[in-house]
Amino acid sequence: MSLAEEKSSMADPAQQTVTNAEDGRWSELLQPRHLAATVTLCLGVALFAFNEFFVSTALPTAVVEFGGASLLSWAFTLYLVFAIVGGALAANQKARFGARNTLVAAALVFATGTIIATMASSMPQVLAGRVLQGLGEGVIAALCYALIPELFPQRLVPKIFGAEAIVWAGAAFGGPLISGLLTEYWSWRAAFFVNIPAAAIFVVLVVAIVRQPAQSPGGSAGSIPLLRLVTFGVGILLVSLSSTATNDYAMAGLLAAAIAVFVSTVRLDRRSRQSILPFGAFSPTHSLGAGLWVILLMPLAQASGSVYLVYALQQLWGFGPTAAGFSNALMAISWSLTAILIASLRSHEMRVQIVWTGPLMLCLGLVGLALAVGTGEYKLVFISQAAIGAGFGLCWGTLSQLLMNVSTIEERDKTSALLPTLQSAGYAIGAAVFGAVANAGGFDEGASNRVISAALLGVFAVGATLAAASVFFGITTLRLARCEGKVHQNMP
Repeated sequence: MSLAEEKSSMADPAQQTVTNAEDGRWSELLQPRHLAATVTLCLGVALFAFNEFFVSTALPTAVVEFGGASLLSWAFTLYLVFAIVGGALAANQKARFGARNTLVAAALVFATGTIIATMASSMPQVLAGRVLQGLGEGVIAALCYALIPELFPQRLVPKIFGAEAIVWAGAAFGGPLISGLLTEYWSWRAAFFVNIPAAAIFVVLVVAIVRQPAQSPGGSAGSIPLLRLVTFGVGILLVSLSSTATNDYAMAGLLAAAIAVFVSTVRLDRRSRQSILPFGAFSPTHSLGAGLWVILLMPLAQASGSVYLVYALQQLWGFGPTAAGFSNALMAISWSLTAILIASLRSHEMRVQIVWTGPLMLCLGLVGLALAVGTGEYKLVFISQAAIGAGFGLCWGTLSQLLMNVSTIEERDKTSALLPTLQSAGYAIGAAVFGAVANAGGFDEGASNRVISAALLGVFAVGATLAAASVFFGITTLRLARCEGKVHQNMP
């Protein structure tokens, strides 16, 4: 049976969704009719995931070669800002030019940025390459989410989210190792350039499997919302700048300005006839709005550990870089294994019912990190990291699928593209927020262990509070989805 015949046979969405979800098998992702699509979407995710780890490992060596240490943080900041802007732009470009043309163009932009950074002879040239990398990858990551319901039947959607979780785990393990070996035994430029063949393979796969719409694209795309994209990017830039502020007042002022920009942009977008955000976004009275708060708050809260945990293990307990870095790898392993387990559940209803336990596990994990710092018991760190990873694995794929389901067909692309964009924004905002919390607690390179412990205790306590808020929104999302009758709504 063809994919089109599978979809046309879904006569009763409420009943067939559950049946199809129960019929899905991991082996189907490797069957000829789904294999190319599986590889394409996973490779799109891999470009983003591996590039992040490659660059973070190789860039310090580039700085040693031609200076510009003061610009090192900007290589990450600009990449993130333009990745978020690219993600926000993705749905508009898909409607205007079609998914295939948009993905090919984004991959070429990404490859151009990679070549510029690889051939760079100064940090400003590296920054120019990072801007293009971020813009291209933002579009690719967003559209790889948007294409999931188009390339796979509903029953395989949980499996493809599980496959992408495996890719992230592989990136967390293999990215630093491969990049470190390339940088140490060859050149930091090789760690950049390895993205080129991957991008080329991605383009070939996209051309082969992603079809252009039968009608001419662009009819319903509208003009590019340039003003809102720029203001959104400015808000992210203000958040990133706040983490580099020299005093608490400047940091608080930049964060307040960023919040004002975000609120104004969302309000302006709601009044626009050509909105970037789907209807009901961030509204606590809509299941989609409540769910998007979970997507934002969970990575925001988890950023407390991703920013400070390795430092804490090295400074407070004397761990070496490799042993300290294992804590992050443990979180990635736990996320992937749990995601695979959840995706293997044959009951769609059960997966939906336990979505709220993901934020709860995240909250408990962050409470555990606070207790570890407060009591000096380092074993709690690894238990807590496993709990945090399990929290994401329990809910991330199912919640993403649910938010696609509750969106209207016309706005499903906007919702799908928003998910990875919002995740990146959560990590960016979290890094700045926890920087402010740590600095307010006296965190500094020359501070005593007692002061560092007190500051990090505050960081993880705030993180746990934000995670508790995501528990509330997770429960609210499920309640509203049931009230709206959309828990079992099928994706055509």
